[in-house]
Amino acid sequence: MLKTPSTPLTRRLLPLCVGMLLMGLTTLALAGPTLDRIRQTGKIVLGHRESSVPFSYLDADKRPVGYALDLCLRLAEAVRKKLDMKTITPEFVMVTPSNRISMVEEGKVDLECGSTTNNAERRAKVAFTVPHYITGARYMVRTDSGISDIVGFDNKRMVSTKGTTPLKAVERAARERGLNMKLEEAPDHARAVEMVEKGEADGFAMDDVLLFGLIASRPNPEKLKVVGKFLTVEPLAIMLPKNDPELKAILDHEMKRLILSREAYAIYDQWFLKPIPPRNTPLNLPMNYLLRDFWKYPTDQVPAG
Repeated sequence: MLKTPSTPLTRRLLPLCVGMLLMGLTTLALAGPTLDRIRQTGKIVLGHRESSVPFSYLDADKRPVGYALDLCLRLAEAVRKKLDMKTITPEFVMVTPSNRISMVEEGKVDLECGSTTNNAERRAKVAFTVPHYITGARYMVRTDSGISDIVGFDNKRMVSTKGTTPLKAVERAARERGLNMKLEEAPDHARAVEMVEKGEADGFAMDDVLLFGLIASRPNPEKLKVVGKFLTVEPLAIMLPKNDPELKAILDHEMKRLILSREAYAIYDQWFLKPIPPRNTPLNLPMNYLLRDFWKYPTDQVPAG
């Protein structure tokens, strides 16, 4: 065993060298494709949606806002602190239901801040942090439609947004119940609502929280309503690149901290209970029991699906 000579100088330098070595190891431990890119560019790219109210959408001035986006900005600040950077600039990129997964897979977006369901099929391509909402698919109809549940759509037209989980769930439910339903795809949520309003579709199947948000943003919200029992259970979470454990560890830790410190509850109240843009009207949606119970022991592990 090699012995180090003990002198006053070496006794002073040894702790310093050990400390520098440990700092170097910490820096190496935070190496990863996404973190390296953030460190080099000084930017973190946040994917946002156009009309996923109140999670991620454009306000009257076409600026991205929303509940999930606010959480993403808190996560970006946690990344900045962990990388010991003086500043980090969020860059906003709009994504759609059909391209959001590929945008994350291809490294064009670092975090997708929207209303994306964490399920097994998607986990094969991307990763998710702790869910920020748990919802389920229901149906938007015109108030005068007379439809109250999925069986009311027999011989009628149902629309859902391309690339979303409710689309498959409705197709399966219609087949199991023997319903003669014409199922159509819309490119985005806004177009799907428009189809219902104009009578081009009899219903719009989507996560109920999004339906309530979309109705609240319409010029005549009283002409639309949400009906039916939950068709699915959807844990919504912020999406990030797969096989990037260093980034995921930072995000998971910060999401759990935000929840357990109840800071996340205040952000929730801001977007679900208080007036929000563009019409400055509240959704009046208290936290449901699914999310409230899940947040007692927050985790990135969700039921298989």
